[in-house]
Amino acid sequence: MKKTFRLEELDCAHCAAKMEDGIKKIGGVVSASVNFMTQKLTIEADDAVFDDVVKQAEKICRKIEPDCRIVK
Repeated sequence: MKKTFRLEELDCAHCAAKMEDGIKKIGGVVSASVNFMTQKLTIEADDAVFDDVVKQAEKICRKIEPDCRIVK
């Protein structure tokens, strides 16, 4: 499954790169990309673990930039 989410309160391009690297390391993730200019997060992961991947991605984003939210 591949989905794109809007990111709110993403204020730092370097933080976006760190988020992308962290999300790529989550088990089951095929690919991930964070576009700072469009404020979009795209995740491609196995269907069976997709919801868990999104929850872990939210934790990673909040840890790197506490005000950032993934809009589902």
